[in-house]
Amino acid sequence: MLTTLFEPATIAVIGASADPAKVGHSVLNNLIIHKYGGRICPVNPSASQILGLKSYKSVSEIEGGIDCAVIVIPAKHVPSVLAEAADCSAKAAIVISAGFKEAGREGLLLEDELKRISKEKGISIVGPNCLGIINTANSMNATFAAGMLPKGRIAFFSQSGALGIAILDWAIGNKIGFSKFISLGNKAHLNEVDFMEYLVNDPETDVILGYIEDVVDGRAFLEAAKKATRKKPVIILKSGGTEAGARAASSHTGALAGSETAFRAAFRQAGIIKAEGIQDLFDTALAFAGGRLPDGNRLLVITNAGGPGIIAADASEKLGVSLPQMTKESISAIQNKLPPNASIYNPVDIIGDATSGRYSVVIETAVNDPNVDALLVILTPQAMTDVENTADIVIKNASSTTKPVIACFMGEERVRSSINRMKEHRIPNFSYPEVAVKEFKVLSDYSRWRNSARDENTFSCGNKDAVSDLIEKALSEGRYQLGEDMAMEILSHYGFSFPERGLAKTAMDAAIIAERIGFPVVMKIASPDILHKTDVGGIKLNISTPAAAEDAFLEITSNVQRFMPDAFINGVMMYEMIKGGKEVILGVTYDRTFNHMLMFGLGGIYVEVLKDVSFRIAPVSRHEAEAMISEIRTSALLRGARGEKPADIDAVVESIIKLSCLVTDFPIIHELDINPLMVMHKGAFALDARTILEPEKDSKGF
Repeated sequence: MLTTLFEPATIAVIGASADPAKVGHSVLNNLIIHKYGGRICPVNPSASQILGLKSYKSVSEIEGGIDCAVIVIPAKHVPSVLAEAADCSAKAAIVISAGFKEAGREGLLLEDELKRISKEKGISIVGPNCLGIINTANSMNATFAAGMLPKGRIAFFSQSGALGIAILDWAIGNKIGFSKFISLGNKAHLNEVDFMEYLVNDPETDVILGYIEDVVDGRAFLEAAKKATRKKPVIILKSGGTEAGARAASSHTGALAGSETAFRAAFRQAGIIKAEGIQDLFDTALAFAGGRLPDGNRLLVITNAGGPGIIAADASEKLGVSLPQMTKESISAIQNKLPPNASIYNPVDIIGDATSGRYSVVIETAVNDPNVDALLVILTPQAMTDVENTADIVIKNASSTTKPVIACFMGEERVRSSINRMKEHRIPNFSYPEVAVKEFKVLSDYSRWRNSARDENTFSCGNKDAVSDLIEKALSEGRYQLGEDMAMEILSHYGFSFPERGLAKTAMDAAIIAERIGFPVVMKIASPDILHKTDVGGIKLNISTPAAAEDAFLEITSNVQRFMPDAFINGVMMYEMIKGGKEVILGVTYDRTFNHMLMFGLGGIYVEVLKDVSFRIAPVSRHEAEAMISEIRTSALLRGARGEKPADIDAVVESIIKLSCLVTDFPIIHELDINPLMVMHKGAFALDARTILEPEKDSKGF
């Protein structure tokens, strides 16, 4: 059906108009003046001819039916006209008309009617409340925007019509070619997932750009993006990342998570390149328009000015871009052809009086150097600089290599024509060195992502029946916040280990159990009503004698009775005191778009103060679990610092995977914290946990 949308043999413009002030005139005129090759049928009950074309009073009058309807009439008439178009063989419709869910309750009901018609009659809908679509391959401009995109290899979908118009104008002004343009509008039927799935197989498209404000189906989006990014770069600008009101969260994970966090995690997991703003979206699109990816992150910088070269070097170090020296053979080849005061290393500074010949010597050598994955050619237009010939040299050498060649011709008036010529040969130019380095880093990161091996999320690591029974029991008792005891029991069925423990009902029990476990011990109040034990004096650490255990039992129970007199007390849990490990925190929170989101970080101040954590959407693969650990700034502490034994990283990876399995099997789990997970040199122990269930889901997790 999307093929019909982009390649219709017959288009009906319903609401076509001879009045230049009307949207229906702009849409029809765009199809005509840009020489769309198919049949164009204006539909207007008040006209017999519009812009030289025969006009029809209704769609049903069009001989042979239609493939696609572009609808630009008042919202209240759209449902009946859409149904009529479907009855006349239309398989796709572009509803430009506004006045639907964005206009209030009546508009929402009208939009629901469009959804019903789409489903019943099998007609795909773009919009409503959209700008339209463009396919440059067949010169189809079914929008009311001014101008036509140049032909190229970039496709763009946008939830904002106004931003879409800005992108169109930018592309025209910068001579950047596009293959497709799609204005999503209200996304009553077709959305970003449908277009990603189409564009990844579109032979006219090499790069996919998008602007979104929300996602209709987070899971479908994630799966479609994972498939797409394996074949083509997907660059998306997401707005609306801040939440108007902070939701209440009773876990560390919930407090640290949010809509923007979830989208960043999903983008990282799917290999989507997240644009940080409109300019970044433009710059990244420009970088990929070159059509080449580096084999690694080794960049050679060539410059005729020391300052810009230093800026490029600084940016490279900050971003982790490697600035290698060329081979000895390459250095020998250029050394005698450059002035004695030139720098022959990296950046290669051919100094201010550089001719195009000097650029040629270095560039021709560098494109063949095995130590170099890409070139950044910086030029400042000094009095003796031969700008045009240098651009020709860049173009010539770029065409002879598969390595990315990025230009940074700085300035405006003297470099403008050279920049335009390089764009015609798909050589990206950036105005500033730091931007050029950043965009090379994006190319390098994407290349690594696309070429990296991936394991599948095919884990089965828990006793579902046992956990289902526990959750059923909690729900039958009206409990949705599960304390440490039940949370630990649930986690134990998914392979988590805990210190040796026992429940003391009396002070004497406490002394006996402590001796059995072995001193020192930790003592915690056992109550389904108390999640935050420290707040009520419900924890005692480092208990080292039987008498101290008896005293601690009495003190803990009296503290709780004083602070929470109505709390039900099971007793006091006695735990083996684990020492010598590294504290980490694992958590889960529920995101309304992507469902469960996992969190990992070091415990203590690292999560409380520094918020040094990483996130992923469940389920995760082993590769993604490993990436979560390496992403945090303090991950080196787990690997051993200053002679300390390294923590068992594999045990943490396994713990993340087990937690992912648990919440995937049981969506009823809304939030969960394991804080801390004590990671030893071998193995890991969960020392505390709590869980919150979502009452709207049943215990089977469906």
